[in-house]
Amino acid sequence: MGTSWVLSQEAALGRVSWRVPPSGRLTALDLGFSVALRPLQRQRGRAAGRSTTEPSPRSREAMGFLGLLSTAAAWVCLALTLFVPPLLIVLVLGLLLPRRAPPQRSGGKCSKVAFVHPDLGIGGAERLVVDAAVALQKAGHEVNIFTARHETNHCFEETRNGTLRVHVHGNFLPRRVLGRFYAACAYLRMCWVSVVIVLLSFRIPFHVIIVDQVSICLPILRLARPRAILFYCHYPDYLLTAKSSVLKSLYRAPLDFLEEVTTGLADQIFVNSRFTAGVFAAAFPLLSWFGVCPDVLYPPLDLQGQDEAARKAADALDVLGEGEQLLLSINRFERKKNVGLAIRTLARLPEETRRLTRLVLAGGYDDRLPENVEHAAELEDLATQLGVADRVVQKRSVSLVEKATLLRHAACLLYTPDREHFGIVPVEAMYARVPVVAVNTGGPLESIVDGETGFLRPQEPEAWAEPVEKLLKDPALRKRFGEAGRQRASSCFSLEAFGKALDAAVRRNEDGSIADKDR
Repeated sequence: MGTSWVLSQEAALGRVSWRVPPSGRLTALDLGFSVALRPLQRQRGRAAGRSTTEPSPRSREAMGFLGLLSTAAAWVCLALTLFVPPLLIVLVLGLLLPRRAPPQRSGGKCSKVAFVHPDLGIGGAERLVVDAAVALQKAGHEVNIFTARHETNHCFEETRNGTLRVHVHGNFLPRRVLGRFYAACAYLRMCWVSVVIVLLSFRIPFHVIIVDQVSICLPILRLARPRAILFYCHYPDYLLTAKSSVLKSLYRAPLDFLEEVTTGLADQIFVNSRFTAGVFAAAFPLLSWFGVCPDVLYPPLDLQGQDEAARKAADALDVLGEGEQLLLSINRFERKKNVGLAIRTLARLPEETRRLTRLVLAGGYDDRLPENVEHAAELEDLATQLGVADRVVQKRSVSLVEKATLLRHAACLLYTPDREHFGIVPVEAMYARVPVVAVNTGGPLESIVDGETGFLRPQEPEAWAEPVEKLLKDPALRKRFGEAGRQRASSCFSLEAFGKALDAAVRRNEDGSIADKDR
């Protein structure tokens, strides 16, 4: 008995449907033919005396939605059929083939280094990639960055002013399907970028490849035959998504398995904090059992760039009135950043203090990202509900100089994320001599010294209001914390220290000091 698979969609032309023929094959023209023939089918139905009553509006809406899902599912299945088998073949080849050493460096001084990153926008991970690339370039290496997306109006200056060479491949591939499948799409885009690098390797062999965030492309990059592949893990990806349903768990299961297996293919793995190293060990028990242990490499702060921005910072801030003090929050407009805590803290301050305090919410914002738009509106609504809307200002996608201006006038930085993997913003604030109040979890436990450069508190407004009020009322305390913070940022988190550590790792791996891992 032949296969009968009906997909239907309610559209302006009426109910659209088609059937897979007995062979089980569905051509791309079937939908078009069914749409064109539907009016004829109606006429034939009328001639035969059959009822042609239109469905109710509710049924029409339901059938339209189901039809849309069915159509999307058909296209997803087609895409998987086209992409997955070749991708699996490439992954298996990458696992089995040994690497070869590219031609020796000329004069033993310069390595060809490729960075691979999914989306070179504005964020902590992107800042790290840019700083790492600049540091290796200053150390004498030839650096190229490969990415699937790079918007020149939403990126760091070094990636658009010619300081770094950026190559974009795979931007035509979708970032999501029906508002979902972000991870699968990101994996697909990174695999495409990696295939391009493999093809380029026949003409421009890379000595070392550094992969950021997405590990599934590591087997493909082995086909480029570099001397070493390094992987920087900001946080295990599968822990960043909630498995809210059985279908979501089934969808994530192969991705999570591939993440653990492919992460272990790197010659050296870096994480951004001891906190993340602990999470890594718990999240990847198989790698831990095999003795794979990541090294901590703290994200750097470009002190020279910070100084230059500070020199250009404005002496006045338009959002501050006479006698007002500034509380500052710098985070992307995303729900996981917990920015609402800053607004609730402001609302908990005494009335006389709050009246002379202005809270500025600054950070990365992209109006093409629904969450950014929605969360910015949610924060405005929260401020209105708490009666502090007149005290809260949003500044979106601020430049480096604008950020420096805000830090120059800030009395305190409120760093709200919970279990943040590292967090470079507190380090920026400390270098600008601004005390920090942060949640006492994650990376801030390693960057901030409680009671010396800031305060670490549980994420309750009541717990935050007390140290914030203390800093607002005590200029001497702010100055003492500020000087201690600048000293700590300079000595522990400088770009120079980061660059030396990364350069040493690149040279050590390329020279074969770390055991070769031809698995």
